[in-house]
This record gives sequence, C-alpha cells and structure tokens, in this order.
Amino acid sequence: MNSHYTFEQLVNIMQKLRAPGGCPWDAEQTHESLTRYLLEETYEVIEAIDEKSPQHLKEELGDLLLQPVFHAAIAEESGDFTINDIITTLCDKLIRRHPHVFGDLEIKDSAQQVESWESIKRLEKGDERPSALSGVPDHLPALLKAHKISEKASRVGFDWEHADQVFAKVMEELHEFEEAWAGGDLSRMEDELGDLLFSIANLGRFLSLNPEEALRKTITRFQKRFSYVEAELLLQGVTMQNATLEEMDVLWEKAKRAESNKRI
Repeated sequence: MNSHYTFEQLVNIMQKLRAPGGCPWDAEQTHESLTRYLLEETYEVIEAIDEKSPQHLKEELGDLLLQPVFHAAIAEESGDFTINDIITTLCDKLIRRHPHVFGDLEIKDSAQQVESWESIKRLEKGDERPSALSGVPDHLPALLKAHKISEKASRVGFDWEHADQVFAKVMEELHEFEEAWAGGDLSRMEDELGDLLFSIANLGRFLSLNPEEALRKTITRFQKRFSYVEAELLLQGVTMQNATLEEMDVLWEKAKRAESNKRI
C-alpha cells in the first residue's frame, strides 16, 4: 500500500468504487441515502475533538472528508458538478467574503468581520432571503437552531440590552411552565417548555455560550458518572435495580469528585 496518497487519488478511488465491478454498496448510494452518514461522521469528529486525541481526530476527519468526495462522485455521474466545481465555488466564496484579506477593506476585529460577512451574503442572495431569520437550516438540532435564530434576530436589533433581562425572561418562562404543570394541561405544558428552552438557549447565546455544546457536554458527564455508579455497584455485587437511591446518590457524588480529580 502507498503510504502517501493525494486528493486526486482519493477521488479516483471513490470513482472506482462506484464504477461497474466496484463495490455494490457504494454503487447503490444516493445523496439522500448518505445524509445519515454525513451527520454521524460530523458528530464523530466532534467526539474526537472532545477526546483531544490527534490520532482519532485524523481518522474521523478522513471519514468526514469522504462524504463530500462521495457526493461529488454521484453528482459527476449525473452531470451536475464535479469535486473541482465544489472547490472552485468554495475558493471564490472565501475570497469574495474576505475583502479585508484579498482586497482593500479594513476590518478591526472579528465582530466587524461577522457583520461584513453577513452583508456580503445578503448582497449575494438578493431577494432570495427576504427575512432576517432566513438561512437557518431546518434540520439543525433544536437547541442549536434556537441559538442561530436568536443570533440572527439580534443582528437587526431585536435583542435584550443586558444579560439580567434575559435571565429574568428565563425565570418568567419557568414560572409559566410551573403554572401549566399545576394545571395539568399537557398541550400548554409543551408550549411553555418550548418557551423555557428557547429562553435558556437565548441566554446562552447572549453570554457567548453555545447551548447545544453545553447540553452535549452535560450528557457526556452524565454518562460517565452513571457508568461509574454502575461499575461501583457491580464491585459490591449489587445491581442498580436493587440499590437504594441513597446508595446511588453517594456513589454519584463520589463520581463527581473523581471527575474533578480527572480520574474518570
């Protein structure tokens, strides 16, 4: 095996996999059937970043890179576009949207660059995006979508002035959810829970905290602590079903301390 491959060789390998006599599974794939893998590989890259493992990250970035190469091969067979068309479109966009690097525009900081980027995007799209909230993908995870939507709203001045105002809104929504819960109205409870989650996502955005990232990290911590409790109980010859809540809570706190000491 060659120890060093070029991007062109990767494209050729993909084309061979799709060609007659190649791989039946690869040949059967479509843009639609590959959607799930694009999402899965993206999250696996994020996991590798969290692990701070260069080797794992290298492997997962390769798996992610395969996806646009795969989609480009399918598109080229249909005469739609090629991988070189993708690269050209991307390079044109990067040069066009960075006039402070490739032109004469002066940008003083990253905030001004974001404003410039959005301004150029609006000029490019023309009337294609009539709303200030346009351009947020429908399939984004809900918390991330809430973050993006409130971010876009803030760019046109639809925003709070201070963080304590946003926090007050969170508490207001929590109280309204509590009222709906007390009333036993499931439909209203769902509405109020949505309002509460949106307000929390907005608070995160206001404080430069990504709610999707925050929740994902909390879930990871929960999984680690839960596994720790399971393992400790098994060492005692006890299953979680047979353990008391008090016993599990003691181990949970022990797991938190071990986590603080970087032992789990």
